[in-house]
Amino acid sequence: MSSSNLELVHAVKHYGDTTAVDRIDLKIAAGRYYCLLGPSGCGKTSTLRMIAGHQRVDEGDILLGPRNITHLPTAQRGAAMMFQSYALFAHLDALDNVAFSLKMRGVAKQARHARARARELLDRVSLGALAHRRPSELSGGQQQRVALARALINEPQVLLLDEPLSALDPFLRIRMRVELKEWQKKLSMTFVHVTHSQEKAMALADLVVVMNQGRIERQGSPHEVFNAPRTEFVARFIGGHNVIPGIDGGKAAVRTDKTRLSDSPMPAAANAVPAIVRGVEYQGTHVLVTLASEAVPELSVMLPEASFDATPWQPGDSTCAHWDGADVHPLAA
Repeated sequence: MSSSNLELVHAVKHYGDTTAVDRIDLKIAAGRYYCLLGPSGCGKTSTLRMIAGHQRVDEGDILLGPRNITHLPTAQRGAAMMFQSYALFAHLDALDNVAFSLKMRGVAKQARHARARARELLDRVSLGALAHRRPSELSGGQQQRVALARALINEPQVLLLDEPLSALDPFLRIRMRVELKEWQKKLSMTFVHVTHSQEKAMALADLVVVMNQGRIERQGSPHEVFNAPRTEFVARFIGGHNVIPGIDGGKAAVRTDKTRLSDSPMPAAANAVPAIVRGVEYQGTHVLVTLASEAVPELSVMLPEASFDATPWQPGDSTCAHWDGADVHPLAA
């Protein structure tokens, strides 16, 4: 299966008077895993549906390799979608679910040919032995692999994923997250995955694209986006940061694990703010101390898990939060 570069050029989507996607430009390199990340209503799902052809593009173009696919029917675009619900047919077994779209396209004139191709793909996703089970007889992870095989049967150049992990329980979600990444690497296929989960995006993506109000606020590797969020929205949405006002006349982000606590006053030049402890939470891998401060409305500190029993701070205690200048990342206005 081959992949091609995907590009959106000044893409716009309106719903009545509301602009859901606001002239975005995005280049998606072939064979990479991209995550469109943002809150509900940010435009990420509309962007995915425009690529798939399920939503009309009001302005701009969508290019897949050398082809302009902006106005092509869904079946001719070279993209396939995995839906949040998997959208499997309850009355069909796994084999016929996978074969269905190939039959509908008329690529295989004989049902036997379509079923042979479907069986091959089920074998590739390690479900050949379960080919004759219906969706109700499969686990959530097995259903996801059936949906993946069905999406691959038409040999798309791009696989579009609309929150495919959100219906799974936490344990299975982590396992299937690993499987998705493995399949993307094995297939060398372009994956574009929509999610509102920072954790999924950071774990899966080669490139993270953070969207807000129909626009792209930040894009880069997970490491780049987390360590240099650039805007207040990205710092707050990604999490793990304190947004500090008044630094060089603007705002800046400091990671919560780079913020420290002191029970003694700090000099003004030491990047410090007085605060009151609001809560101390044990969260397994770390301890989260939340603080109340007039200078910084939302302030927290992440401490190593081993420090939980030794943490001297209790709700109501006075303390001082401080950080090193090297850990400060300026934010755009």
